[in-house]
This record gives sequence, C-alpha cells and structure tokens, in this order.
Amino acid sequence: MKGELIENRVIVWNIEDSRKLFSNGYYGKPIGIPKPKIEEIDAPLVLDLIESLYLLENKKISISKSKHKVSVEQMIEICKKEHHDFDKKYLVYKNFRDKGYIINPGIKFGCDFAVYEKGPGIDHAPFLIQVYNRNEPITSTGIVLAGRLATTVRKQFILAIPKGKDSVDFLALDWWKA
Repeated sequence: MKGELIENRVIVWNIEDSRKLFSNGYYGKPIGIPKPKIEEIDAPLVLDLIESLYLLENKKISISKSKHKVSVEQMIEICKKEHHDFDKKYLVYKNFRDKGYIINPGIKFGCDFAVYEKGPGIDHAPFLIQVYNRNEPITSTGIVLAGRLATTVRKQFILAIPKGKDSVDFLALDWWKA
C-alpha cells in the first residue's frame, strides 16, 4: 500500500487500500466521511504522521514525497518537527497499538490520545491519555481539569509517563462521588 506525504499528513489515494487499512486497525480518516463504516469507504484515507510512521515501521505502507521514497529515519525527523515531545508520544502510541488497542488523536478531548478497545463507531473510547515527562510537575489544577473532562465524557483519564526508550508507566485516575 502506498501513501503520499503532503505537508503534515499522508494520503492513501487508492480506495481499496484505504478500505483495507481502515478495516485492519481503523487507521486514518476517509476524506469527507465523518463517521465511516468500512463498506461505505469510497474516498482516499488521510493518516496523521504518528500512525503513518507506525505503519511504515511495520511495513504496512510505503510513503513517498514528490515521487521520492521516504525512509523510516526521514519520517521520524519529519514527526519530530511537527510534534512536541514526539519520541515520548510515539512510544505511548506504539505501546497501545502493539497491544491491539485503537488509538486516535485526542485533540477534541483536550488530550494527546483517545484509546478504543474495539474501534470508533463500534465502541466509545474508554480512555483519554495525556503524555507527561517523568520530571514534569503535574499541578493539582491540571489533575482536577483532567478529571472533570474525563468524567464529563465518561472516560478514564490516564497519565502516560515514558520510562527509558522502551517502556511506559501509567497512572489512571478514577473519580468518585462523595
């Protein structure tokens, strides 16, 4: 499967490839289809940089820019320019994907990622993930804001704290009514 890097997105132009990628892990978003069902996908697929790198590393897609092949190393450099703390966020993304979860950008929830157990449209994302640096202070106000947001949308808020280059510690927050 082939993707084309355009600015900060990768486009899979082939419709059949778009269907396959979406149906095998809910990668990307079909252009112009807000809540896609696999059988309804008849448009190119837009992938964000993090999932594009994951697919490239796992040899599920090849990526080109201006008809030149993009290597994994080049893609990492592109991602680092676009994403603050990219290495840490990618480690968290990869951790969840490797365990079979579906992980999407969490921008609409004000966090780094929304994590699904089965997939968007099948279940609601039960987890919201915010990536923190190990030495970064977390304020009580930040915790309250995260808890209020997660409670409002009925999700569990998880702090993901990368540890070294290969592992991540998780701290899940549950809110109880007193």
